[in-house]
Amino acid sequence: MKANVTKAVFPVAGIGSRFLPATKASPKEMMPIVDKPLIQYAVEEAVEAGITDMIFITGRNKRAIEDHFDKAHEVESELAARGKAGLLELVRSIIPRGVNCIYIRQAEPLGLGHAVLCARPVVNEEPFAVILADDLIDGRPSVLSQMTAVFGRYHSSVLGVQEIPREQSSQYGMVRHHAVDGNIEEVTAIVEKPQPAASPSNLAVVGRYILTPAIFGHLERLPPGSGGEIQLTDAIASLLGEEKVLACRFHGTRYDCGSKIGYLQAMVAYGRKHPEVGASFDAYLKSLYGGRP
Repeated sequence: MKANVTKAVFPVAGIGSRFLPATKASPKEMMPIVDKPLIQYAVEEAVEAGITDMIFITGRNKRAIEDHFDKAHEVESELAARGKAGLLELVRSIIPRGVNCIYIRQAEPLGLGHAVLCARPVVNEEPFAVILADDLIDGRPSVLSQMTAVFGRYHSSVLGVQEIPREQSSQYGMVRHHAVDGNIEEVTAIVEKPQPAASPSNLAVVGRYILTPAIFGHLERLPPGSGGEIQLTDAIASLLGEEKVLACRFHGTRYDCGSKIGYLQAMVAYGRKHPEVGASFDAYLKSLYGGRP
């Protein structure tokens, strides 16, 4: 097995029901935070971590994602003709040289585990990352960079985790764990969306994974769960019987952009630090609240 991670899977086939009607004809992953869509933040995080193969698991009405990362000849020609060199470079740099975009269609919405399994023909027998664009995480270095460093040290699957209020456990995969070193924990059990009283801890898995290729065998053998879906959490629980799985308490601020309040929080936070409009936007917010930020 390779010691470094060069492939990332982006499950983007969901319909984004919590943001209807905005997502009726446009992918939720294309919703902007200031001037970049969520999926671009996710890809930039992967690029920073050394990922070169971006594998998008898509569905119906997701063509805008492919178009966003494709070359836009008409836009580039128009910007060049107008002498907009800065904007032209911005558009051309959305995907850096040497980075590949691969698109695989998930014909049916059969769960996150099934979406990951769809990537097997491209991932083959290599470790890989899974990034959920809904979870926008502001970290320096990026969260995926933090996690690939852990993988490089331990060569085990790594889950991005953070502490949450126990009453929210029914919204997450929750882990039982014991300390390994610093912010690294060993996962001894993982449960999908338990009720608070049954949760093994208050440590939740949040939208970032590095997985060994052994996970594919467990995904293939899983019987469908609730709603006929294949749960990635259940496959990880099965993987624990075969090999070690670690949890990384990452450094960074997470915004749950799958929820309206998380999306609005991200818009404010990223708006305030935006190099072009940040100072003006911050001043506007302070004017609304009597000088307080």
